Amino acid sequence: MTSRLSEIEGRMTTARQLDDVIGAMRGIAAAREREAQARLAGIRSVAATVGEAIGMVLAASAHRDTRDIPPEHSLTPVLIVLCTEQGFVGGFNERLLERVESWPSRGAATLFVVGTRGAALADERGLAYDWSVPMASHAEDVMRVAGRISDAVFSRFEAHPASEIWLIHALRVEGAQVAVVTRRLVPFDFERFKTTSRVRPPLLPLPIDSMLAGLAERYVHVELCEGLMLSFAAENAARMTAMLAASDHVGDTLKALTREARIVRQDEITTEIAELAVAAPASEFVAGKEAS
Repeated sequence: MTSRLSEIEGRMTTARQLDDVIGAMRGIAAAREREAQARLAGIRSVAATVGEAIGMVLAASAHRDTRDIPPEHSLTPVLIVLCTEQGFVGGFNERLLERVESWPSRGAATLFVVGTRGAALADERGLAYDWSVPMASHAEDVMRVAGRISDAVFSRFEAHPASEIWLIHALRVEGAQVAVVTRRLVPFDFERFKTTSRVRPPLLPLPIDSMLAGLAERYVHVELCEGLMLSFAAENAARMTAMLAASDHVGDTLKALTREARIVRQDEITTEIAELAVAAPASEFVAGKEAS
């Protein structure tokens, strides 16, 4: 009985240690999610600046028809899906890959996977992908990863101009819920930018086409940064949810072990009392015999 109690107490110690680890992981995820949310304002400020510059160039080239996007049916989709680099995120990656699998023209689409966990899951699900890169593990690593994706995007577009490039990523919504969103990066839609008229037109040191191409690439890079940061925030929100569920499970396990330990301890006490009760008459009989 004592060995069983020792075993239960050992399991309780392990459960408490696991709960400490889960608490630390939850705290790290919360800190990273807050950091990612805080950095979004700066990214969006850059996007607004680049967008204003695009509007100024468009105003200086009012004669230019910017609505030269090819018909959608003639474009080959390239899907960039932002998954995770680390685990403990519940069904986060599954939901993203389910969106890829349900894409209308999935058979003709090219898949780029960001995140080692996503690439491994794609292999498990039999989803072929043409390119992959590790996902950012820290908020400060987002710009580097965005640069690598941007290089891959424009290399693909230069080799296959009739490509339609979409970004698929997670977004944290109310509470700890996560939604999957898509946005088109290329072909670049200049019509979304408001042209700004100025008394004096801006000085354009480069040809207008070159200026617009460079600004469009810059804006796509900023969009990638925003998507990566939103995905990173959503990933850590999902991890917090998973850690809360794990903590609840460990708490339930500890309660069950505590009850079991009390039962075993009570059984030991009962057994000891019974043994003492049996031993007492025998000792009295021996003492009486010796006295006679």
